[in-house]
Amino acid sequence: MFQGSIVALITPFRQGQLDEAALARLVEWHIEQGTHGIVPVGTTGESPTLTHDEHCRVVELVVKLVAGRIPVIAGAGSNNPVEAIEYTRYAEEMGADATLHVAGYYNRPNQEGLYHHFKAVHDATTKPIIVYNIPPRAIVDVQPATLARLAELPRIAGVKDATGDLARPWVERQLIKKPFAWLSGEDATAVAYNIGGGQGCISVTANVAPKLVAEVQNLALAGEWQAARELQDKLIPLHQAMFAEPSPAGAKYAVSLLGLCSEECRLPVMPLSEATRERIRSAMQALNLL
Repeated sequence: MFQGSIVALITPFRQGQLDEAALARLVEWHIEQGTHGIVPVGTTGESPTLTHDEHCRVVELVVKLVAGRIPVIAGAGSNNPVEAIEYTRYAEEMGADATLHVAGYYNRPNQEGLYHHFKAVHDATTKPIIVYNIPPRAIVDVQPATLARLAELPRIAGVKDATGDLARPWVERQLIKKPFAWLSGEDATAVAYNIGGGQGCISVTANVAPKLVAEVQNLALAGEWQAARELQDKLIPLHQAMFAEPSPAGAKYAVSLLGLCSEECRLPVMPLSEATRERIRSAMQALNLL
């Protein structure tokens, strides 16, 4: 179920409020463009600065708008397992297909603590869980042995890997023998990650170029590595431009150029410099997106 280009969806704002009309446009556009799945209220969805009610409303709307056409993996992570369970139960109630969980930031648990955090969420809920491993943001790293131990739990269904360590899927596949979704959390290394056994990418760039990012993933899933590499070569300048300044400012600016929503972000994410705006425009023009 969880493979291909899964967009880490931006959360559109207008004058400080959730822009529900723009959210509806984005969801429909992604389905039309061939996106394989949607992650609402992840990092790119500015989950750290959404209110509790906004978080829940985005999940509710996305599930309703998608209407079962592609999988929805709702962001539900927290360093507080009580909150993670609450968000997960809400996502399940709304009809999300799975939840995505980051953990460990600020309280910095050891590997045993990470295991029991995810196990507590698993045991209190009923839908598949994707473990989000992103040491640069979460401080702690879900080590392969810990992920393998978690995978013994029936509803731990995959990992979003943003470690930057391309050996990870090779190592983890030695330890995890059940069906498991290895999903890259980095656009620039997604093709290389798939060669190691990955099946897709939870993508920031898919916000801007959903058709092209989905095509890269389709080629990789078909084992057409040369064609996937050639298209990825063309996308690399855009992948890099998305993170020239703190995300999701780059993605939101790019989507605003497409007329789908405003570029408005929540503090502490700041508006882009003119140099980065020009870099993004140039990358999009080179791909005939503008």
